[in-house]
Amino acid sequence: MSSHAPAPPSPRPVRVLLVEDDELMRRSFTIALERYGYEVKAAADGLTGLELFRDEGFDLLILDVMLPGLDGIGLCRRVRETSLVPVLMMSARGDGLDVVAGLEAGADDYVVKPVDTYVLVARIRSLLRRATYASTPGPERAADESPPPSEGERLVFGDLSIDTGGLEVFVSGSPVALTPTELKLLLEFAAHPGVVLERHTLLRNVWEYGWDGDSRVVDLCVQRLRRKLGRDRIETVRGFGYKLRR
Repeated sequence: MSSHAPAPPSPRPVRVLLVEDDELMRRSFTIALERYGYEVKAAADGLTGLELFRDEGFDLLILDVMLPGLDGIGLCRRVRETSLVPVLMMSARGDGLDVVAGLEAGADDYVVKPVDTYVLVARIRSLLRRATYASTPGPERAADESPPPSEGERLVFGDLSIDTGGLEVFVSGSPVALTPTELKLLLEFAAHPGVVLERHTLLRNVWEYGWDGDSRVVDLCVQRLRRKLGRDRIETVRGFGYKLRR
């Protein structure tokens, strides 16, 4: 009888749904992501993507903005009706209304096409880390991850309370569903109540940008938090950034 302990099961590959109508881009993105170990299911239009999303489980969605039938923004809205799965939008116009509309629809981040594979993979990894963090109880988090403030306690800011161990958020006693990005942004504010946090600091700590990225992702995520938590909870300090009111 062998004395060797059985090998632990291999981790399940991350399942990605890619919705892109350009056939060449769809194939190249699929091949590139599969080389990095992702399991990719691709669709050429929004309605097919929505059907796949509803029928199968995915860990992350990559949605092109311009899609036939149901566009990427509409698809993101439909997804957000039932799911907090991380969503990365792709836009061919980085300075247009596409970016704002996608983020307002509930996307977590965006990239501008054409995009290098290493940039795309870096954004995917950042999104997946946020999702893992948001779904992992405090004591089980990796030791090298920054813990939320007063881990395991309930922080109270007026009618807003945050269970930092269970990673649950309540307003006036009612639970509030936040995406992983929204939750991590709120925890960043809660770690520094009353302190003004600049946009580039939030980009670095929440979105993990190694440079000063597009601050619209911060502004739009703050707007979504305000809709869920109350408009007065996060204050704008013009010319500087945002702060959580005590």
